[in-house]
Amino acid sequence: MRDMKKLTEVFGVEPSLVSHTEKLVSALGGFAGVVSILLITQHFAGTASALIVASMGASTVLLFAVPHGSMSQPWPVLGGHVIAAGVGVTCARVIPQPFLAAGLAVGLAILVMYYLRCIHPPGGAKALAAVMGGEGVHALAYQFVITPVLLNALVILIVAVLFNYPLAWRRYPAWLASRHQPQPDKTADKNHYRPIAHEDLVYALSQIDSFVDITEDDLLRIYTLATGKEKQRRFDPAQILPGHYYSNGLSSDNWSVRQIVDASFGHEPEKDMVVYKVVAGAGRRNTGVLTRAEFADWAREELLRDGDNWKRVTVENDQSP
Repeated sequence: MRDMKKLTEVFGVEPSLVSHTEKLVSALGGFAGVVSILLITQHFAGTASALIVASMGASTVLLFAVPHGSMSQPWPVLGGHVIAAGVGVTCARVIPQPFLAAGLAVGLAILVMYYLRCIHPPGGAKALAAVMGGEGVHALAYQFVITPVLLNALVILIVAVLFNYPLAWRRYPAWLASRHQPQPDKTADKNHYRPIAHEDLVYALSQIDSFVDITEDDLLRIYTLATGKEKQRRFDPAQILPGHYYSNGLSSDNWSVRQIVDASFGHEPEKDMVVYKVVAGAGRRNTGVLTRAEFADWAREELLRDGDNWKRVTVENDQSP
């Protein structure tokens, strides 16, 4: 028994917490999606184009087996397929050596999908098909991006929305499902955390009744890191410096980023005054004045601006409260 358990761990075999009903629904959704793609694509783009929709089979698995996954959402599906197809067609037309063109098409497609935030694994297959699909694909040139690729993506998205909508726990896309979920109690003590037992996690995953693309151990590790960091994180008032950015570490509408624009420096840093402005999140464009100690109690993390994004700065002198 132990040897079997060890073997399943080595091969990454996770316990199935999804009900038989959910598995059957996923299979039926995959059937409906592929049949719809083939019928509509054949009607609008012809038989030759209908035969090059193989990568949509992988998208179908994501949309109907993992409907709430990040790679299954509309923008990754639409952007991943269309952008990768465009990259593949360009490489096929510019680079005469097929193997080099194929490798470059997939590599560039991954790079572009990263930057445009539409990572979708079947997009790699679409880029490859644009290069290696033969004369029928090459003859389509950039028309390949519209029919069948864009057409395929739109069809599978429409089918996914319609098929999943009657099933409240599967509504697609994810934002549509989240609208019908109970909201967390905002009055709860945000500083109180309790350990999650293995059986609690198994129960929670079984209640979701949908494939979650993450292991139980990873979920527990994320929870432990997040709650443990919250308990350990505390700024020394002397670390609050002019020009730097700080966040309160909250989520959703309560998240806020402040920049220190001026500060006094004396023998008692806790009593020094700081002037700040809110540069992102709740209260944006507001200004205020606090003691350095008060600001340190508010701050939970230091940030660096990276274009339109923010990066967390590791504080070397974190202190336990």
